[in-house]
Amino acid sequence: MPYTKPYLTVPNQRALLASRGMTIPDPGKADEYLQRIGYYRLSAYWYPFRKLSQQPDGSFKLGNDFKHGTEFKHATDLYAFDKGLRLLVLDAIERVEVSVRTEVALTIGQRGPKAHRNPAMVDKKFTTVPPHKAASMYTEWLNKLDNKEATSKEEFADHFRTNYAGDQMPIWIAVELLDFGPLSIFLSGMKYPDLQIIAGSYGVSRPHLVKSWVRSISAMRNICAHHSRLWNKPLIDQPALPSPGEIPDLDHVIASPGSNRRLYAALAILRFLLKRINPRTNWASRLKAHMATFPAAPNIKISDMGFPAEWEKLPLWL
Repeated sequence: MPYTKPYLTVPNQRALLASRGMTIPDPGKADEYLQRIGYYRLSAYWYPFRKLSQQPDGSFKLGNDFKHGTEFKHATDLYAFDKGLRLLVLDAIERVEVSVRTEVALTIGQRGPKAHRNPAMVDKKFTTVPPHKAASMYTEWLNKLDNKEATSKEEFADHFRTNYAGDQMPIWIAVELLDFGPLSIFLSGMKYPDLQIIAGSYGVSRPHLVKSWVRSISAMRNICAHHSRLWNKPLIDQPALPSPGEIPDLDHVIASPGSNRRLYAALAILRFLLKRINPRTNWASRLKAHMATFPAAPNIKISDMGFPAEWEKLPLWL
């Protein structure tokens, strides 16, 4: 079906919202937001305020009209809250990313400076060429690393190329070139004993959990880095959850069915990891303070993110 919606000027965008039932007491300020942020980006934040309309077959479909009492400010307040939430989450992810890089470098490095380039040092599944593929994930990963080593503008990369022309970086240098996505790919391809060492450093007995958590956190980082809506978005890569009693701090997450699809599960995992990485961090306090600023608007609540009642009093957050 071709796209047929016409171009609208900012005043016409505002008029369209008003015609659909949104209250806009300050048109000038609304125009400023629409000009600065954009209609399409803001539309993600007035999504929860739209009415459901019943279809002829009895089903319900989200319509264009807004629920009674919806104000333009509700969407912009939610946008501002989400922006602050993304910054907090990025702060936590940065600490986890740096920690995982270090753990990978220390674990693989003890097997040799360039053990990451030896297929015998990684899991066989990582080096196996899948059907209908030209190369294994390991080969593709190495090719991307080679490109990074050759083209990176980082000072340390330029220094290495100048002083060790023709050579390849040891793992403890090369790992600094890896974004969280490629880092998570290599982590998933490591051998089980090495993964046990890394998982153990975070107080986790099953490496599968840490692999899954890092993949999920990497996906969440991409959402934050691209300034996309985070607050109630279902997790793209859902983290595996421990068994009851395996990690007591996370037992309350397991108790809620489908909880690993919601943002709270990822935040709880971040908090758990940060307690191991930096026990003195005040990230939990800052998150609690920010959550207290959640907009007081109809039709939205923090439980939409998976937050349980009185979550801030749970041992994980103290």
